[in-house]
Amino acid sequence: MNKSLAKAKGFKKSKAGMYFSLATTLFGAVGVSKQMKQARSEEDKLRLLDSAISAAALATSVALLIRQIRQYNDDDVLAD
Repeated sequence: MNKSLAKAKGFKKSKAGMYFSLATTLFGAVGVSKQMKQARSEEDKLRLLDSAISAAALATSVALLIRQIRQYNDDDVLAD
């Protein structure tokens, strides 16, 4: 494994990577809410189903982020 690939894999578990993931999740939530609103106004059931599935994926992402934040705080040596 080359050095830059190892750095990229480490970024995901870093504090900066966690904040980046949180920001992208928030942007995704805004997009899903707009999609849901549009689907309801147009009474498009297929788009509404798609946005509901996307919302479930976002909920899973948030749950994973919360778990990662808790693990990060548990692993923090200075927290004790």
